[in-house]
Amino acid sequence: MPGIGEAAPEFDATIASGTTLRLSSLRGAPVVLYFYPQADTPGCTIESKGFRDIYPELRAKGVHVVGVSVDPVEDQAAFAGKYQLPFPLVADTSKEVARRFGTLGAGGKARRVTFFISPTGTIEEIVDSSKADAHVGRARARYLAAP
Repeated sequence: MPGIGEAAPEFDATIASGTTLRLSSLRGAPVVLYFYPQADTPGCTIESKGFRDIYPELRAKGVHVVGVSVDPVEDQAAFAGKYQLPFPLVADTSKEVARRFGTLGAGGKARRVTFFISPTGTIEEIVDSSKADAHVGRARARYLAAP
């Protein structure tokens, strides 16, 4: 797993819309990159809906949110549609993105890990917790707490 102060690994990956996202295309703004085990499961739904609920405030601060799981595009698209998730969901079917970030679990699914990436592409903080609300809570505290 890349550490704090290191460059976030680059990737090009298909997102739920069927288009390709390159991580470096988001440079110039902070990025919340969250990995989750499986679309439309209880914990992943709680986490994704949590990010959805604060997404307008995050975007107002210039922060991007990107979710990643090893689910196929169709599952990611259905998940995004069902819960009206307004941010990109990466369909990491090759598991390459999860491998690069060191989040691929023993069962072949991504572990629940969130990377807070600076506007220059450096990892500033990592939340590695099975508790879905810990990731959203940390994003809220980091970007939305009053100064």
